[in-house]
Amino acid sequence: MAAVEVATQTMSYRDAISKVLSEEIEANPDVFIMGEDIGRYQGTFRVTQGMFDKYGEKRIIDTPITEAGFTGIAIGAAMAGLRPVVEMMTMSFSILAMDQIINHAAKIHYMTGGQAKCPLVIRGPGGAAKQLSAQHTHCLEGWYAHAPGLKVVAPATAIDAYGMLRQAIRDDNPVIFTENPGLYTVMGEVPDDREFVVPFGKANILREGTDVSLVGYSRMTQINLAAAEKLAEQGVSAEVVDVRSLSPLDMTTINASVAKTHRAVVVYEDWKFGGFGGEIASRIAEESFDDLDAPVVRCGGLNVPTPYARNLELECIPDVDDVIAAVQKLG
Repeated sequence: MAAVEVATQTMSYRDAISKVLSEEIEANPDVFIMGEDIGRYQGTFRVTQGMFDKYGEKRIIDTPITEAGFTGIAIGAAMAGLRPVVEMMTMSFSILAMDQIINHAAKIHYMTGGQAKCPLVIRGPGGAAKQLSAQHTHCLEGWYAHAPGLKVVAPATAIDAYGMLRQAIRDDNPVIFTENPGLYTVMGEVPDDREFVVPFGKANILREGTDVSLVGYSRMTQINLAAAEKLAEQGVSAEVVDVRSLSPLDMTTINASVAKTHRAVVVYEDWKFGGFGGEIASRIAEESFDDLDAPVVRCGGLNVPTPYARNLELECIPDVDDVIAAVQKLG
């Protein structure tokens, strides 16, 4: 029997997120969204635009400026059987709710011997936008991936944002869903399918190559794709591996890519020192040592608080030229 073709729509990463949020609210009365300025103001990045008027104040809940407070409320709601989606105005603000996230959401299933579950999504923009300065430009996905009990995803494309957010909402575990603000306007094809999901724990090869594996997630995957185009002009065939799921992490796909190319550059926007890219690089070195023809190279953000000045901010974030320079180190 021939496969059924599913219609697709071209839309932005932001609209893909809005689409799946609306669809899941309509499909499940237990789903609701809460966060700062998401209702009447329609969201800082307009992800929830129009939803307050359409679904009302019981499904789109404007909260006070108290991240620890409303995250705690969401955890309680999840334990009671609802499926809350918490929007952080910026994931940097989730630092204020870390006790709730790490000590409660991540551990309640274990602390109750499996009697309680916490189907909670915490989502919002993480990473650099444009001149949001040091206190609003954190990449926290690696911090959360470090904590057992949390699932952490960082999609780089509109279709993955659409499929992974639905998976997150339907998951019975707490999920950290990071959206880089630099991705909101990136366009892509999204299936017109209210059951479409992208499972966690599976990396994706977005570009085939034979000379080097460029491994990244979130906006750095788009940087890797652009770098691969330029490297091709120099006669270098780069394979682009989109990690997209940090926890669970798919090392099988990453290692298979390295076995083919024999070289790896891990690219991440987070501070290079102690960032999640270091975990990936270490795992490659441990698990694919015999396949490597050169040391694994990391390409990460500078180890400084992000400056406000635009020219200095850009210096702190890996770009296409930085990725190419990292590849050239491999010889």
